[in-house]
Amino acid sequence: MIDRRIKFRHIQSFVEIVRQRSLKRAAETLFVTQPAISKTLKELEDILGTPLLTRSRAGIALTRQGEVFRPFAERSLVPLHQGFDAIEPLGRGGGTAFTVGALPSVAARLMPQVTHEFFERAPEVTLRIIDGPHGYLIDLLRRGQIDVVIGRLGPPETMQGISFTQLYNEHLDFVVRPGHPLLEAPDIRRIAEWPVIYPPEGAAIRALVERLLIAQGVGVPPRRLETVSGAFGRNYVPSSDAIWIISAGVVAKEVQEGRLARLPFDTAMSIGPVGLVTRPETTPPPAEEIFRLAVTAAIETLGI
Repeated sequence: MIDRRIKFRHIQSFVEIVRQRSLKRAAETLFVTQPAISKTLKELEDILGTPLLTRSRAGIALTRQGEVFRPFAERSLVPLHQGFDAIEPLGRGGGTAFTVGALPSVAARLMPQVTHEFFERAPEVTLRIIDGPHGYLIDLLRRGQIDVVIGRLGPPETMQGISFTQLYNEHLDFVVRPGHPLLEAPDIRRIAEWPVIYPPEGAAIRALVERLLIAQGVGVPPRRLETVSGAFGRNYVPSSDAIWIISAGVVAKEVQEGRLARLPFDTAMSIGPVGLVTRPETTPPPAEEIFRLAVTAAIETLGI
């Protein structure tokens, strides 16, 4: 366990003395007096119970204990400096922006709460949200036009060379308007009797829908309207007999409020991961860690 008496100034002073190989130059670099930095070093050695440096006319030299301690001390400062660098631009305002690609499965359910949590932590940052199908957003990510994508794990061929961090699992829902005829005698094999709103090619849930229907002995619906537009589905389905196959998160609020009804079909095999997609070969922008914290907080708040 780290001794609570050890402070940032102890580690910073030790590292700077070793780097400069001089108490005087280290004190000048840290804008403190030489007696002050000597006292700080002595405090650290007393806490650790061992000398870290020797002083002679030749200058400063590490003891064996100091040689062991040095790399750990230097590495401990790296994430702190990264944190300082991340906070600095966030506090300036006006010029910092973070762009998120949100798939329909999270744009409606998760992103409003994420936005609230994000602005609680970084009120001066401009948050840009772009929604759309999986292939479109992943292409923008690869080209560097957005910083992160949040949504379902896509087909393997679309995920090459990018990083996926799972957040939670989500399933598909079949939803209709309240009073739809299929609610009286639910049978997934009858969905072809009505128009079906179906995910298009390139949509993250397309393969899941196809596997689910095949497993249930149902072919591709002949009367289908292919789109991932949540706005269209929410407006079209309540005034029609269409059956909408969509990620549960897209319609969770409408189902809860009774504007749409969930058909009681077994969709357990459609459960799949939702997460953050990033470009691993690039340095994350300063706001990315803030965004990750906001996402975690939003998931906890919503109980997802």
